[in-house]
Amino acid sequence: MQPKKVLFVCIHNSARSQMAEAFLNNLAGESFIAESAGLEPGTLNPIAVDVMKEVGIDISGNKTKSVDECLNAGKRYDYVVTVCDEGNAARCPVFAGPAVKIHWSFNDPASVQGSADEKLQAVRRIRDEIRTNIERWLVAFDKG
Repeated sequence: MQPKKVLFVCIHNSARSQMAEAFLNNLAGESFIAESAGLEPGTLNPIAVDVMKEVGIDISGNKTKSVDECLNAGKRYDYVVTVCDEGNAARCPVFAGPAVKIHWSFNDPASVQGSADEKLQAVRRIRDEIRTNIERWLVAFDKG
């Protein structure tokens, strides 16, 4: 069976989509090939890098990329999962092919306010929510 191809999309491809890509590849890399991209690619969020290292996943070498790069390359996906808020998810372009579009809304780590420790705690919560969604999706997919 061919691995299912999944694209995770958020605004800047700097945290949420990067974490989702890493979790799916780490938890189910034999069944899925995950990538991530952003509507307006930015730079990798250092707090996201730190909280992923805490769970044994190194995303420090990842590069942010544009959804347009994926479209222009003619890539096809089985699933396109938006991980930003509803308004920005609606901006996601339509991909050619059979892609099923899924939306999971997570807070944006870049918008977290507070002290360095409060930001770290908030991004940890977002990381854990993303991992939980991935794990639940994998269970539902297996029951499919």
